[in-house]
Amino acid sequence: MSDNIPFDLQQIIISKLPVELEELILNKLPVKPLIRFRSVCKAWKSLIDCSDFILKHRQHQHQHLLVRYKDAVNLELKYVSIPDNDTDTDTFPQIPVSVTVPQSVVHLDEPYTTIDSPHGLLCLFSITDRKAVIWNPSLRKAVNVVLPDIADDEMCRTVLGFGVCRETRDPKIVKIKMDTKIHKEGGVYVFTLSTRIWRSVYSSNVPSKFIIFGEEQVVVGGVVYWLAIHRVGGGDGYGNLIVSFDLTSEEFGEVKLPDRLAHTHCNLSMLKPRESLVAIEGCVEDSELVYHVWVMNDGVPKLFEKLFTISSHSPYGSLNHVRGFRKTGEALVELQARPSIRTLAAYEPYSKSIKNIGTSEKHIYVYSYTETLLLLDQPVITN
Repeated sequence: MSDNIPFDLQQIIISKLPVELEELILNKLPVKPLIRFRSVCKAWKSLIDCSDFILKHRQHQHQHLLVRYKDAVNLELKYVSIPDNDTDTDTFPQIPVSVTVPQSVVHLDEPYTTIDSPHGLLCLFSITDRKAVIWNPSLRKAVNVVLPDIADDEMCRTVLGFGVCRETRDPKIVKIKMDTKIHKEGGVYVFTLSTRIWRSVYSSNVPSKFIIFGEEQVVVGGVVYWLAIHRVGGGDGYGNLIVSFDLTSEEFGEVKLPDRLAHTHCNLSMLKPRESLVAIEGCVEDSELVYHVWVMNDGVPKLFEKLFTISSHSPYGSLNHVRGFRKTGEALVELQARPSIRTLAAYEPYSKSIKNIGTSEKHIYVYSYTETLLLLDQPVITN
């Protein structure tokens, strides 16, 4: 239903329809008007709060890009949302909409972020504050989670992950304690939002102490993936690999990379375009920075296929980083426009054309997400 129709008139129109059509229309509405419709009557509130409705509603929502950056003038951390779907190539980008950021997010010390994009939730971790914040930007709601028994030194390191269980739709945080210097198993613990309890998990294949996790992770289909390094025999030899944790079975796994990526000296990172996992290989070739994009195909074993290469030639600046992907498959790249100022652009891999999105700031990060009603049952946090 169009946003141009006054809310009171929308209410009247929907209330005159059969119940089945009411639900069908409400399912297609964005989160903001749904929150207002919850106050119209008990029947609508009960419907919108229902877990089945929340699941169906998410499947009808468009993708958005959440762009995080530091203002180039006052260095203030800001977030904006840009609508993104696979039919608006000519009009993209639309005018960014400022996102209200909870104070619990603003005050986190040195956070790093992971996101479960189809469920529209971000989780920001701060080792310093020993706290995680699960945030739904569509609902403007956030939940604080204490991270107990956090260690980050030469003897022990804590690895964190976040995602939504594909069966229960329950947000989970996984914590892995890795003892790096002594011959002793660490521990695996899972926090489930519905119970607000940390519990120990007895997995049969906990990663060895010779695996060094990176902070970077993606969530695909209810499975958390970390990029990691395996120190072969604990010595100087190494190999890159991907470690996985299934949020339903709560078991670990390993995804082997092609030899080229497993033993590369180039910079590796991971992203998730259209619910696929991709490895990004950043290399200097012929004095030019290029990024090779590899996609992980479904099946057993997991195989990687090279999709395309992004070169650094652009009228808007030199290539600095690949930050994400649009729903169309276009890569979102960060360009160095001038010293200390970056700009965000969309790279079309087949025509190799670049469109400037117009965000020229510092420290740009991009997260794809879908509007969701998850956390609707959680209290609003104001501090």
